[in-house]
Amino acid sequence: MAASRFITSSGRKVKGAPFMKSRTKLFLELTRRKADPFAILNMLALRKALAGCNSVLDIGCSSSSTMRTLGVRNIIGFEGYLPFVEKARQLHTHDQMVHGNISDLSDYFQPKQFDACIAMDVIEHFQKPDGLKLMQTMEQIARKRVVFFTPNGFLPQGHTAQDDFEVHLSGWETNEMRGYGYQVYGALGPKSLRGEYHFLKHRPRAFWGLVSLFGHGFWTRWQPQNAAAILCVKNLAVV
Repeated sequence: MAASRFITSSGRKVKGAPFMKSRTKLFLELTRRKADPFAILNMLALRKALAGCNSVLDIGCSSSSTMRTLGVRNIIGFEGYLPFVEKARQLHTHDQMVHGNISDLSDYFQPKQFDACIAMDVIEHFQKPDGLKLMQTMEQIARKRVVFFTPNGFLPQGHTAQDDFEVHLSGWETNEMRGYGYQVYGALGPKSLRGEYHFLKHRPRAFWGLVSLFGHGFWTRWQPQNAAAILCVKNLAVV
């Protein structure tokens, strides 16, 4: 099964320049929703990473509406956990949702089919060789950009349901990702302040959240090796 490259769920072809929301509009919308400050920062960083991309393959997307919030006009979601797929379809989070094995992406999509492929909090759920295979396949499917968001190094995490894919099996570090050709940016503040599921370790959380926010702004944003999570962006040669 191959996803349609430039057709929305309504069947209308997408043409022209990128349609993502402006930084100001995105910031104001998230602020009105009372989004967490780090959620706002992450969304703005992701918007920048996807600049110039009209079509996005959102891998391991669960039922997240991140791409819809950004305003990307042609978004295909790919998810291996069927309950997430069904919920995403109900919520219309993507123009199309594909249920399948993430390890076999090349069976579903063609080379250079999308402007960008993203995997947010996904690659750490694979053993290292399988994670590298995922990375290579995404770089084949994308034309312009590949984006990963992942914990900085190994972060222990277990299941939330018996048949889910939430357990962490690998860790990916700043210098490692740079070695694979990715630009790396720190996220979620200092690594020492966060634990499983990126939750703050200490209370009161409002205070430590501010400490984490200042740590991000003045330190770990630019020193990702000390950050709790990393945003990794690879620009591909456009043929």
